[in-house]
Amino acid sequence: MNEVLQGWLDQLAAAAHADLEARNQARDAALQQSRELIRLCSSAIRAGHRELWDEANALLNEAEAIGRAMQALLTPYPDLFYAGYTQDAFKELIEARTTLALISKGALPPLESLNLPYDTCLNGVCEAASELRRRCLDVLRQGALDEAERLLAAMDAVYEVLMSFSYPDAITGGLRHRVDQLRGVLERTRGDLTNSVQMQRLLHALQTIEIRNS
Repeated sequence: MNEVLQGWLDQLAAAAHADLEARNQARDAALQQSRELIRLCSSAIRAGHRELWDEANALLNEAEAIGRAMQALLTPYPDLFYAGYTQDAFKELIEARTTLALISKGALPPLESLNLPYDTCLNGVCEAASELRRRCLDVLRQGALDEAERLLAAMDAVYEVLMSFSYPDAITGGLRHRVDQLRGVLERTRGDLTNSVQMQRLLHALQTIEIRNS
């Protein structure tokens, strides 16, 4: 009986070692890819804000290639694919895609091309809407009120849709908290835009008075 047990244990140990070693290697590779993916997405968004579109698109393409490699790597390991660090990286990819599309008035990624869990997509879109505040303030400083209003309308649209998701955070990956943060960002941006509009109207009124008095 002991020999049978020992043989069974040896086979179990060998199989477990092989499986866990493969999982560990996949996890280490995914962690490295996740960090690189987040870095590339952040750099792509910064380039988009500076209107360096060739650089932004090149960085985004590189990020998407890493995203595809991560998906292929983790296909045999669903538990690793749905790990927090993995989904955080994919969330950043959705954020970068959406932010660049909205800033440049480009095409949004087709839904079938996302190929990611919907909660990850929703969180990424939510963060993209918050990211638009920076662009909105940039164009306000340039006096481009129409563009600022377009961006604010996009933020509003995202917020209205995301407000319809009232599922627990365990299901949505913390979406409710991000939507709450987006509401604050949205209201601050609306206030900034309102102040800019009022300031421009005041300046226009003063200029009109000066012209009449000259």
